[in-house]
Amino acid sequence: MIKAVFKWLAISLVVGALAGTASAGFLASLDFVTNTRLQNPWLLFLLPFAGVLISWLYTRHGKGSEAGTNLILDEIHSPKQVVPLRMTPLVLIGTLATHLFGGSAGREGTAVQMGASLSDQLTHYFKFAGQERKILLMAGISAGFASVFGTPIAGAVFGLEVLRVGRLRYAALLPCFASAIIADRVTSLWGIHHTVYKVLEVAPLEMKSLGYAIFAGLAFGLCARFFSASLHHMIRLFKNGVQNPLLRTFVGGILVIVLAALMQTDRYLGLGVPVIVESFQQKIPFYDFALKILFTVVTLGSGFKGGEVTPLFFIGATLGNTLSSILPLPMSMLSGMGFVAVFAGAANTPLACTIMAMELFGTNGAVFFAVACVISYLSSGHKGIYHSQRIGVKKHA
Repeated sequence: MIKAVFKWLAISLVVGALAGTASAGFLASLDFVTNTRLQNPWLLFLLPFAGVLISWLYTRHGKGSEAGTNLILDEIHSPKQVVPLRMTPLVLIGTLATHLFGGSAGREGTAVQMGASLSDQLTHYFKFAGQERKILLMAGISAGFASVFGTPIAGAVFGLEVLRVGRLRYAALLPCFASAIIADRVTSLWGIHHTVYKVLEVAPLEMKSLGYAIFAGLAFGLCARFFSASLHHMIRLFKNGVQNPLLRTFVGGILVIVLAALMQTDRYLGLGVPVIVESFQQKIPFYDFALKILFTVVTLGSGFKGGEVTPLFFIGATLGNTLSSILPLPMSMLSGMGFVAVFAGAANTPLACTIMAMELFGTNGAVFFAVACVISYLSSGHKGIYHSQRIGVKKHA
Protein backbone atom coordinates (compact mmCIF):
# COMPACT_ATOMS: atom_id res chain seq x y z
CA MET A 1 0.00 0.00 0.00
CA ILE A 2 2.80 2.42 0.93
CA LYS A 3 4.52 1.73 -2.38
CA ALA A 4 1.28 2.40 -4.31
CA VAL A 5 0.62 5.61 -2.38
CA PHE A 6 4.05 7.05 -3.12
CA LYS A 7 3.84 5.94 -6.74
CA TRP A 8 0.53 7.72 -7.34
CA LEU A 9 1.58 10.79 -5.37
CA ALA A 10 4.59 11.12 -7.66
CA ILE A 11 2.44 10.65 -10.76
CA SER A 12 -0.13 13.12 -9.40
CA LEU A 13 2.60 15.69 -8.86
CA VAL A 14 3.51 15.50 -12.54
CA VAL A 15 -0.13 15.49 -13.71
CA GLY A 16 -1.00 18.42 -11.46
CA ALA A 17 2.04 20.42 -12.57
CA LEU A 18 1.26 19.84 -16.25
CA ALA A 19 -2.46 20.60 -15.96
CA GLY A 20 -1.96 23.58 -13.62
CA THR A 21 0.64 25.16 -15.88
CA ALA A 22 -1.47 24.58 -18.99
CA SER A 23 -4.55 26.08 -17.29
CA ALA A 24 -2.58 29.09 -16.07
CA GLY A 25 -1.39 29.85 -19.59
CA PHE A 26 -4.87 29.25 -20.96
CA LEU A 27 -6.62 31.49 -18.41
CA ALA A 28 -4.11 34.32 -18.91
CA SER A 29 -4.56 34.07 -22.68
CA LEU A 30 -8.33 33.91 -22.31
CA ASP A 31 -8.36 37.12 -20.28
CA PHE A 32 -6.26 38.78 -22.98
CA VAL A 33 -8.46 37.75 -25.91
CA THR A 34 -11.65 38.60 -24.00
CA ASN A 35 -10.39 42.10 -23.18
CA THR A 36 -9.24 42.51 -26.78
CA ARG A 37 -12.72 41.63 -28.06
CA LEU A 38 -14.41 44.01 -25.63
CA GLN A 39 -12.13 46.84 -26.76
CA ASN A 40 -12.68 46.00 -30.44
CA PRO A 41 -16.37 45.07 -30.98
CA TRP A 42 -15.81 44.82 -34.75
CA LEU A 43 -13.97 41.54 -34.20
CA LEU A 44 -17.36 39.84 -33.98
CA PHE A 45 -17.73 40.22 -37.75
CA LEU A 46 -14.71 37.95 -38.23
CA LEU A 47 -16.28 35.11 -36.23
CA PRO A 48 -17.37 33.12 -39.33
CA PHE A 49 -13.80 33.20 -40.68
CA ALA A 50 -12.45 32.15 -37.27
CA GLY A 51 -14.86 29.21 -37.48
CA VAL A 52 -13.47 28.23 -40.86
CA LEU A 53 -9.94 28.32 -39.41
CA ILE A 54 -10.93 26.15 -36.44
CA SER A 55 -12.67 23.59 -38.65
CA TRP A 56 -9.73 23.52 -41.07
CA LEU A 57 -7.27 22.89 -38.24
CA TYR A 58 -9.34 20.00 -36.92
CA THR A 59 -10.00 18.58 -40.38
CA ARG A 60 -6.34 18.79 -41.37
CA HIS A 61 -4.55 18.05 -38.09
CA GLY A 62 -7.18 16.95 -35.58
CA LYS A 63 -7.88 13.38 -36.60
CA GLY A 64 -8.54 11.36 -33.45
CA SER A 65 -9.06 14.41 -31.22
CA GLU A 66 -12.12 16.14 -32.66
CA ALA A 67 -14.46 14.38 -30.18
CA GLY A 68 -12.91 16.37 -27.33
CA THR A 69 -14.04 15.53 -23.81
CA ASN A 70 -16.16 12.64 -25.07
CA LEU A 71 -13.03 11.04 -26.56
CA ILE A 72 -11.43 11.08 -23.10
CA LEU A 73 -14.50 9.51 -21.50
CA ASP A 74 -14.54 6.83 -24.22
CA GLU A 75 -10.86 6.07 -23.59
CA ILE A 76 -11.56 5.55 -19.90
CA HIS A 77 -14.49 3.25 -20.62
CA SER A 78 -12.76 1.32 -23.43
CA PRO A 79 -9.02 2.07 -23.70
CA LYS A 80 -7.71 1.85 -27.25
CA GLN A 81 -4.88 4.32 -27.83
CA VAL A 82 -3.11 7.20 -26.11
CA VAL A 83 -5.01 10.50 -26.35
CA PRO A 84 -3.17 12.50 -29.04
CA LEU A 85 -0.90 15.25 -27.72
CA ARG A 86 -2.15 17.49 -30.54
CA MET A 87 -5.46 17.74 -28.69
CA THR A 88 -3.86 20.29 -26.34
CA PRO A 89 -2.76 22.92 -28.89
CA LEU A 90 -5.79 22.37 -31.09
CA VAL A 91 -8.38 22.90 -28.36
CA LEU A 92 -6.36 25.81 -26.95
CA ILE A 93 -6.20 27.61 -30.30
CA GLY A 94 -9.82 26.77 -31.10
CA THR A 95 -11.13 28.07 -27.77
CA LEU A 96 -9.08 31.27 -27.85
CA ALA A 97 -10.21 31.96 -31.41
CA THR A 98 -13.84 31.34 -30.44
CA HIS A 99 -13.62 33.84 -27.57
CA LEU A 100 -11.52 36.42 -29.42
CA PHE A 101 -14.21 36.78 -32.07
CA GLY A 102 -17.26 36.58 -29.81
CA GLY A 103 -18.50 32.99 -29.73
CA SER A 104 -20.57 31.99 -26.69
CA ALA A 105 -18.64 29.15 -25.08
CA GLY A 106 -16.97 28.09 -21.87
CA ARG A 107 -13.54 26.97 -20.76
CA GLU A 108 -13.83 23.75 -18.75
CA GLY A 109 -13.77 21.56 -21.85
CA THR A 110 -10.46 23.08 -22.86
CA ALA A 111 -8.88 22.61 -19.43
CA VAL A 112 -10.15 19.03 -19.09
CA GLN A 113 -8.91 18.07 -22.55
CA MET A 114 -5.51 19.65 -21.95
CA GLY A 115 -5.16 18.02 -18.53
CA ALA A 116 -6.12 14.57 -19.79
CA SER A 117 -4.13 14.67 -23.04
CA LEU A 118 -0.98 15.93 -21.31
CA SER A 119 -1.24 13.39 -18.49
CA ASP A 120 -1.83 10.53 -20.94
CA GLN A 121 1.55 11.20 -22.54
CA LEU A 122 3.06 9.59 -19.44
CA THR A 123 1.72 6.31 -20.85
CA HIS A 124 4.48 6.41 -23.46
CA TYR A 125 7.16 6.45 -20.76
CA PHE A 126 5.69 4.30 -18.00
CA LYS A 127 3.64 1.89 -20.12
CA PHE A 128 0.40 2.36 -18.19
CA ALA A 129 -2.33 -0.05 -19.20
CA GLY A 130 -5.76 -1.20 -18.09
CA GLN A 131 -6.87 0.13 -14.73
CA GLU A 132 -3.78 2.30 -14.24
CA ARG A 133 -4.33 4.20 -17.47
CA LYS A 134 -7.98 4.79 -16.64
CA ILE A 135 -6.93 6.25 -13.30
CA LEU A 136 -4.32 8.42 -15.02
CA LEU A 137 -6.95 9.91 -17.34
CA MET A 138 -9.35 10.50 -14.47
CA ALA A 139 -6.59 12.32 -12.59
CA GLY A 140 -6.03 14.50 -15.67
CA ILE A 141 -9.73 15.37 -15.82
CA SER A 142 -9.75 16.30 -12.12
CA ALA A 143 -6.60 18.39 -12.45
CA GLY A 144 -7.91 20.31 -15.46
CA PHE A 145 -11.29 21.04 -13.90
CA ALA A 146 -9.87 22.03 -10.51
CA SER A 147 -7.26 24.38 -11.95
CA VAL A 148 -9.56 26.25 -14.32
CA PHE A 149 -12.19 27.06 -11.66
CA GLY A 150 -10.08 27.16 -8.48
CA THR A 151 -12.12 24.40 -6.85
CA PRO A 152 -9.76 21.51 -6.01
CA ILE A 153 -12.17 19.29 -4.05
CA ALA A 154 -15.00 19.73 -6.56
CA GLY A 155 -12.52 19.04 -9.36
CA ALA A 156 -11.41 15.81 -7.71
CA VAL A 157 -14.99 14.59 -7.25
CA PHE A 158 -15.91 15.67 -10.78
CA GLY A 159 -13.22 13.37 -12.19
CA LEU A 160 -14.69 10.50 -10.17
CA GLU A 161 -18.35 11.28 -10.83
CA VAL A 162 -18.57 12.30 -14.49
CA LEU A 163 -17.81 8.89 -16.02
CA ARG A 164 -20.94 7.02 -14.99
CA VAL A 165 -24.27 8.24 -13.72
CA GLY A 166 -24.74 6.99 -10.16
CA ARG A 167 -21.39 5.28 -9.68
CA LEU A 168 -17.93 6.36 -8.43
CA ARG A 169 -14.61 4.63 -9.08
CA TYR A 170 -12.88 4.75 -5.69
CA ALA A 171 -9.65 3.22 -7.03
CA ALA A 172 -8.90 6.67 -8.44
CA LEU A 173 -9.65 8.53 -5.20
CA LEU A 174 -6.08 9.39 -4.20
CA PRO A 175 -4.79 10.32 -7.69
CA CYS A 176 -7.82 12.49 -8.44
CA PHE A 177 -7.62 14.39 -5.16
CA ALA A 178 -3.84 14.76 -5.24
CA SER A 179 -3.76 15.87 -8.89
CA ALA A 180 -6.60 18.34 -8.40
CA ILE A 181 -5.06 19.97 -5.33
CA ILE A 182 -1.61 20.19 -6.90
CA ALA A 183 -3.00 21.59 -10.17
CA ASP A 184 -4.96 24.27 -8.32
CA ARG A 185 -1.88 25.27 -6.31
CA VAL A 186 0.32 25.37 -9.42
CA THR A 187 -2.18 27.63 -11.22
CA SER A 188 -2.17 29.98 -8.22
CA LEU A 189 1.63 29.98 -8.12
CA TRP A 190 1.61 31.24 -11.70
CA GLY A 191 -0.31 34.28 -10.43
CA ILE A 192 -3.76 33.39 -11.75
CA HIS A 193 -6.73 34.65 -9.73
CA HIS A 194 -10.28 33.34 -10.10
CA THR A 195 -13.50 35.38 -10.08
CA VAL A 196 -15.09 35.78 -6.64
CA TYR A 197 -18.86 35.23 -6.41
CA LYS A 198 -20.58 36.37 -3.22
CA VAL A 199 -23.85 35.03 -1.83
CA LEU A 200 -24.87 38.06 0.22
CA GLU A 201 -27.77 36.55 2.16
CA VAL A 202 -28.90 33.05 3.11
CA ALA A 203 -32.47 32.10 4.06
CA PRO A 204 -33.14 30.58 7.50
CA LEU A 205 -33.12 26.80 7.48
CA GLU A 206 -36.87 26.15 7.73
CA MET A 207 -39.22 23.65 6.09
CA LYS A 208 -40.90 26.39 4.08
CA SER A 209 -37.58 27.63 2.71
CA LEU A 210 -36.55 24.07 1.84
CA GLY A 211 -39.84 23.63 -0.02
CA TYR A 212 -39.04 26.67 -2.14
CA ALA A 213 -35.53 25.27 -2.71
CA ILE A 214 -37.04 22.02 -4.01
CA PHE A 215 -39.21 23.97 -6.44
CA ALA A 216 -36.15 25.95 -7.60
CA GLY A 217 -34.18 22.72 -8.02
CA LEU A 218 -36.92 21.34 -10.24
CA ALA A 219 -36.76 24.47 -12.42
CA PHE A 220 -32.98 24.20 -12.64
CA GLY A 221 -33.19 20.51 -13.59
CA LEU A 222 -35.71 21.13 -16.35
CA CYS A 223 -33.54 23.98 -17.64
CA ALA A 224 -30.51 21.66 -17.67
CA ARG A 225 -32.54 19.04 -19.53
CA PHE A 226 -33.64 21.60 -22.10
CA PHE A 227 -30.08 22.85 -22.61
CA SER A 228 -28.67 19.35 -23.14
CA ALA A 229 -31.44 18.38 -25.55
CA SER A 230 -31.11 21.68 -27.45
CA LEU A 231 -27.33 21.31 -27.78
CA HIS A 232 -27.51 17.74 -29.10
CA HIS A 233 -30.36 18.67 -31.45
CA MET A 234 -28.40 21.67 -32.77
CA ILE A 235 -25.33 19.51 -33.40
CA ARG A 236 -27.44 17.05 -35.41
CA LEU A 237 -29.17 19.88 -37.24
CA PHE A 238 -25.89 21.44 -38.37
CA LYS A 239 -24.32 18.10 -39.33
CA ASN A 240 -27.36 17.03 -41.35
CA GLY A 241 -27.96 20.43 -42.90
CA VAL A 242 -24.39 21.44 -43.70
CA GLN A 243 -22.12 18.53 -44.63
CA ASN A 244 -18.91 20.56 -45.04
CA PRO A 245 -17.43 21.25 -41.54
CA LEU A 246 -15.77 24.50 -42.71
CA LEU A 247 -19.05 25.82 -44.07
CA ARG A 248 -20.81 24.59 -40.93
CA THR A 249 -18.83 26.84 -38.57
CA PHE A 250 -19.02 29.70 -41.07
CA VAL A 251 -22.83 29.51 -41.00
CA GLY A 252 -22.77 29.25 -37.20
CA GLY A 253 -20.65 32.39 -36.98
CA ILE A 254 -23.09 34.25 -39.26
CA LEU A 255 -26.00 33.19 -37.05
CA VAL A 256 -24.25 34.46 -33.90
CA ILE A 257 -23.66 37.83 -35.60
CA VAL A 258 -27.33 38.01 -36.62
CA LEU A 259 -28.48 37.16 -33.09
CA ALA A 260 -26.19 39.80 -31.58
CA ALA A 261 -27.49 42.38 -34.08
CA LEU A 262 -31.11 41.53 -33.28
CA MET A 263 -30.47 41.80 -29.53
CA GLN A 264 -28.27 44.89 -30.04
CA THR A 265 -25.95 43.78 -27.26
CA ASP A 266 -22.78 41.76 -26.65
CA ARG A 267 -24.17 40.57 -23.31
CA TYR A 268 -24.46 36.97 -24.44
CA LEU A 269 -21.10 36.65 -26.16
CA GLY A 270 -18.01 35.02 -24.68
CA LEU A 271 -17.94 33.65 -21.14
CA GLY A 272 -20.40 36.17 -19.73
CA VAL A 273 -18.66 36.39 -16.33
CA PRO A 274 -19.66 40.06 -15.74
CA VAL A 275 -23.33 39.11 -16.13
CA ILE A 276 -22.89 36.20 -13.70
CA VAL A 277 -21.41 38.57 -11.10
CA GLU A 278 -24.22 41.05 -11.78
CA SER A 279 -26.87 38.38 -11.18
CA PHE A 280 -25.65 38.01 -7.58
CA GLN A 281 -25.95 41.75 -6.94
CA GLN A 282 -29.05 43.15 -8.66
CA LYS A 283 -32.11 42.29 -10.71
CA ILE A 284 -31.40 41.51 -14.35
CA PRO A 285 -33.63 40.94 -17.41
CA PHE A 286 -35.75 37.81 -16.90
CA TYR A 287 -34.90 36.47 -20.37
CA ASP A 288 -31.10 36.46 -19.95
CA PHE A 289 -30.89 32.72 -19.31
CA ALA A 290 -32.96 31.85 -22.40
CA LEU A 291 -30.88 34.00 -24.74
CA LYS A 292 -27.63 32.58 -23.35
CA ILE A 293 -28.94 29.10 -24.14
CA LEU A 294 -29.65 30.17 -27.72
CA PHE A 295 -26.26 31.82 -28.28
CA THR A 296 -24.40 28.89 -26.73
CA VAL A 297 -26.12 26.04 -28.59
CA VAL A 298 -25.60 27.84 -31.90
CA THR A 299 -21.93 28.46 -31.14
CA LEU A 300 -21.07 24.97 -29.89
CA GLY A 301 -23.53 23.16 -32.14
CA SER A 302 -21.91 24.57 -35.27
CA GLY A 303 -18.43 23.41 -34.27
CA PHE A 304 -16.75 26.20 -32.30
CA LYS A 305 -14.60 25.13 -29.35
CA GLY A 306 -14.70 25.82 -25.62
CA GLY A 307 -16.95 24.17 -23.11
CA GLU A 308 -20.47 24.16 -21.75
CA VAL A 309 -19.89 24.74 -18.05
CA THR A 310 -19.36 28.51 -17.79
CA PRO A 311 -22.39 29.16 -20.04
CA LEU A 312 -24.30 26.79 -17.71
CA PHE A 313 -23.11 28.90 -14.75
CA PHE A 314 -24.48 31.97 -16.58
CA ILE A 315 -27.76 30.24 -17.39
CA GLY A 316 -28.24 28.94 -13.86
CA ALA A 317 -27.29 32.16 -12.08
CA THR A 318 -29.54 34.31 -14.26
CA LEU A 319 -32.42 31.82 -13.98
CA GLY A 320 -32.02 31.90 -10.19
CA ASN A 321 -32.11 35.68 -10.32
CA THR A 322 -35.36 35.49 -12.31
CA LEU A 323 -36.88 32.99 -9.85
CA SER A 324 -36.26 35.45 -7.02
CA SER A 325 -39.20 37.44 -8.39
CA ILE A 326 -41.61 34.59 -7.57
CA LEU A 327 -39.88 32.69 -4.76
CA PRO A 328 -39.41 34.32 -1.32
CA LEU A 329 -35.73 33.39 -1.10
CA PRO A 330 -32.74 35.79 -1.19
CA MET A 331 -31.78 36.76 -4.74
CA SER A 332 -28.05 36.09 -4.38
CA MET A 333 -28.71 32.70 -2.78
CA LEU A 334 -31.00 31.67 -5.65
CA SER A 335 -28.38 32.83 -8.15
CA GLY A 336 -25.80 30.71 -6.34
CA MET A 337 -28.14 27.72 -6.28
CA GLY A 338 -28.78 28.05 -10.01
CA PHE A 339 -25.07 28.56 -10.70
CA VAL A 340 -24.25 25.03 -9.49
CA ALA A 341 -27.59 23.22 -9.89
CA VAL A 342 -28.06 23.69 -13.65
CA PHE A 343 -24.54 22.36 -14.15
CA ALA A 344 -25.29 19.47 -11.76
CA GLY A 345 -28.28 18.48 -13.86
CA ALA A 346 -26.60 18.92 -17.23
CA ALA A 347 -23.42 17.02 -16.30
CA ASN A 348 -25.07 14.54 -13.88
CA THR A 349 -22.57 15.47 -11.16
CA PRO A 350 -24.57 16.54 -8.06
CA LEU A 351 -21.83 15.76 -5.53
CA ALA A 352 -19.13 17.74 -7.32
CA CYS A 353 -21.49 20.69 -7.77
CA THR A 354 -22.58 20.71 -4.13
CA ILE A 355 -18.93 20.79 -3.07
CA MET A 356 -18.20 23.47 -5.65
CA ALA A 357 -20.91 25.65 -4.12
CA MET A 358 -19.27 25.41 -0.71
CA GLU A 359 -15.82 26.13 -2.15
CA LEU A 360 -17.10 29.18 -4.04
CA PHE A 361 -19.79 30.59 -1.75
CA GLY A 362 -19.00 29.23 1.72
CA THR A 363 -20.88 26.73 3.84
CA ASN A 364 -23.71 28.91 5.19
CA GLY A 365 -26.18 27.86 2.52
CA ALA A 366 -24.81 24.34 2.04
CA VAL A 367 -28.15 22.62 2.65
CA PHE A 368 -29.92 24.77 0.06
CA PHE A 369 -27.16 24.23 -2.51
CA ALA A 370 -27.28 20.48 -1.91
CA VAL A 371 -31.08 20.35 -2.23
CA ALA A 372 -30.98 22.32 -5.49
CA CYS A 373 -28.23 20.12 -6.97
CA VAL A 374 -29.89 16.83 -6.00
CA ILE A 375 -33.36 17.81 -7.26
CA SER A 376 -31.86 19.20 -10.46
CA TYR A 377 -29.95 15.95 -10.97
CA LEU A 378 -33.06 13.84 -10.45
CA SER A 379 -35.21 15.90 -12.81
CA SER A 380 -32.74 16.46 -15.67
CA GLY A 381 -33.00 13.04 -17.31
CA HIS A 382 -30.19 10.60 -18.06
CA LYS A 383 -28.80 12.28 -21.18
CA GLY A 384 -26.53 15.16 -20.24
CA ILE A 385 -24.04 17.31 -22.10
CA TYR A 386 -21.51 14.45 -22.40
CA HIS A 387 -22.93 11.79 -24.72
CA SER A 388 -20.11 9.35 -23.79
CA GLN A 389 -21.17 9.39 -20.15
CA ARG A 390 -22.61 5.98 -19.24
CA ILE A 391 -25.38 5.01 -16.86
CA GLY A 392 -24.02 3.07 -13.87
CA VAL A 393 -27.18 3.18 -11.79
CA LYS A 394 -30.44 4.70 -13.04
CA LYS A 395 -31.69 7.78 -11.22
CA HIS A 396 -35.12 6.27 -10.66
CA ALA A 397 -36.05 2.70 -9.77
